[in-house]
Amino acid sequence: MQLSFWERETYFKNIDVLIIGSGIVGLNAALHLKAKQPQLKVLVAERGMLPTGASSKNAGFACFGSPSEMLSDLQRHSEEDVFGLVARRWKGLQRLRRNLGDTTIDYHRWGGYELFTPQQQELYEACLDNLPYLNRQLQNTIGEAEVFRPADEKIGQFGFKGVQRLLLSTAEGQIDTGKMILALTQKAQQLGVLVLNGLEVLALQENGQDVNAVTAQGIDLKAKAALVATNGFARKLLPTLQVQPARAQVLITKPIEALRFKGTFHYDEGYYYFRNIGNRVLFGGARNLAIEAETTTELGMTELIQHRLEEQLREVILPDTPFEVEHRWSGIMGMGTGNTKTTLVQQVSGRVSCAVRLGGMGIAIGSLVGEEGAELVLQQL
Repeated sequence: MQLSFWERETYFKNIDVLIIGSGIVGLNAALHLKAKQPQLKVLVAERGMLPTGASSKNAGFACFGSPSEMLSDLQRHSEEDVFGLVARRWKGLQRLRRNLGDTTIDYHRWGGYELFTPQQQELYEACLDNLPYLNRQLQNTIGEAEVFRPADEKIGQFGFKGVQRLLLSTAEGQIDTGKMILALTQKAQQLGVLVLNGLEVLALQENGQDVNAVTAQGIDLKAKAALVATNGFARKLLPTLQVQPARAQVLITKPIEALRFKGTFHYDEGYYYFRNIGNRVLFGGARNLAIEAETTTELGMTELIQHRLEEQLREVILPDTPFEVEHRWSGIMGMGTGNTKTTLVQQVSGRVSCAVRLGGMGIAIGSLVGEEGAELVLQQL
């Protein structure tokens, strides 16, 4: 790509911070940098027309963890680690809501539900027995009593089939992630951040006082510091990072007359998740049917998973309701290897840092991780 003198001078000269990735983490990092040091020239490079990973491709769950997830995590991690992560997710959600406003991101606190089948009665009973303990822990973070509570009476109201038990999380909500990314982008641009889409960074080379970024467009960028905020794609630039991609496939129905439920829902260890968007149903997951194949940075759908999602819609979620699928898509998350659920915010070298590995909880924790990444960058300038 050939640049004019004006373009080169205006956009690409004297860059203080290069942020790679224009999702929730990258844009929040840019906002934090400009809030702390308004004079900084910050450039956000995004390889796609829109954020490529998951920020505007996910289900828009404003959640922080379910009873079964917390109990499972407590078997492998300390109490401090488990509830510390929950607190970070909650803190991040409040950051997002405060920064953009509930109306802007179409936030609704309609509650989140965990579904249990008859085969999961033992798991349900373990969750039920531990609700007082979990609620005491959550009260320290959320400031409300009895966040988790039984909700079996709503199974019939919602119209589910093959669901025996239901637990409600009163503090969970949902947002519109397209509106979120648009608002973050506009806010960053208003502060003078340069957000350039269609600019793909292929490699980073540190050179004493600078970082040089090689791009697919033939534009060489030079900055005083760089932050990699590409989550599931991070190893393309930093191969040694302990983060792996995870594709999530999603579909959405056409509007359904008199849809019987509102809120966010999940079951089968969180591998299936659905919500209402107005009177439509968004449904995603089933990644556990083909974990190896879904550990990829390639966007796309597979017949195996899409068929299972439609099957579950017919048999469990909308058993007595005709529906049509209107649209399908996928996104790429960044997960930890093994049982690692912690975010990865660290200095990689003298002038390069990363803020990645959101573990499928980007809406919750992304604002906080972006700010933490920005703080690392400030130490490098």
